[in-house]
Amino acid sequence: MDYGGCEYLVPCGKGKYISKNELLLHLKTYNIYYEGQNLQLRHREEEGELIVEGLLNISWGLRRPIRLQMQDDNQRIRPPPSSSSWHSGCNLGAHGSVLKPSTLPDIQVTDADANTEAPGSAAAPNPQGEETPQLMRTRSDVGVRRRGSSRTASEQRRLRRHRFSINGHFYNHKTSVFTPAYGSVTNVRINSTMTTPQVLKLLLNKFKIENSAEEFALYIVHTSGEKQKLRASDYPLIARILQGPCEQVSKVFLMEKDQVEEVTYDVAQYIKFEMPVLRSFIQKLEEEEDREVKKLMRKYSILRLMIEQRLEEISEGPTAM
Repeated sequence: MDYGGCEYLVPCGKGKYISKNELLLHLKTYNIYYEGQNLQLRHREEEGELIVEGLLNISWGLRRPIRLQMQDDNQRIRPPPSSSSWHSGCNLGAHGSVLKPSTLPDIQVTDADANTEAPGSAAAPNPQGEETPQLMRTRSDVGVRRRGSSRTASEQRRLRRHRFSINGHFYNHKTSVFTPAYGSVTNVRINSTMTTPQVLKLLLNKFKIENSAEEFALYIVHTSGEKQKLRASDYPLIARILQGPCEQVSKVFLMEKDQVEEVTYDVAQYIKFEMPVLRSFIQKLEEEEDREVKKLMRKYSILRLMIEQRLEEISEGPTAM
C-alpha cells in the first residue's frame, strides 16, 4: 500500500487541517495495528482529494431508552386503534365495526423473542472487527406476514442472518423501547468525508432507531476520563485515526447531547483520585496561594515606602534652598 504522495492539507474540522503525509503516517500505524482484520482502512485519491474509508467502531453510551421503528419508510403499516384489537387479529373500522377480510388484509405480528437474546444483554465481542449484520435495511424487523403465507427454515435462517440488532434486540412490540448495554460496540462503514451529523444519521438508520439524530452526539472518551465532543464540522473517521487505533486508550461513544459534559485533559488528571488526595491537593494550592499573596504584599509595602521617601525628598528640596 502506497503511503507517499505530494504534500497538501486535508481538512479534519472547521478551521483544522492536517498534512496529507502526516495523515498517511497515522493511517499506516492504524492499519499495522489491525493487520489481518476487517477494521483496516483503505484510501484513494478522487479528483485530487484523499478519501479514507472503512469500518468505525462506536460504543453505546446512552443513559435513556431509545425506540426502534416498527417498519421501514417503504413499508407503512397502519396499526389498529387499540392494542387489544392488534393482539386479537380483528380488523376494526373507524367506529369499531368489523371490516370484511377483503377490505383490509389480515396482518399478524410475530414475537421476535425466539430469535433474540434477553433484553439488555451485551453483544458478543467481534475479534475480527467485521460489520455485524443486525437490522434489516429493506424490510421491517417486525414480523409482518399475510395469514396463510409461510417461510421455509432456510428462508428464516437467511432473514435472521441479514437482520441488524442492538445487543440482540430485533423489533418487538414488547421490548422495542430499551437502553443498549453501556459500552457495547457496533460498527458502521463510513469514509473520511462524512461529518458527525452524517455518521449519526447513518448509525440510526442502520438500526432503524426512531429517535432524532439531534438528540445524540459522538464523543472521544479516553481511559483517563477526558471527554471530547466531536463538532458538527468534524470528520469522525479522521478523528479516530489521529487518536490512534488502540481502543484501550480511547473510544468513540454515542451519547445523549444534553447528558454529557466535556472533560478537558487538565481536569481529567484529577477525576480518578480519592477525595482525601484531592483535599490534600487543594490544601497545597491554598498554601501556595497564601505564599504568593504574602510576596505581593511585601513587594507592595517596599514600593510604597520607597515612593513615600522620594516624595518627602522632593517636598523638602525647595525649602532648603
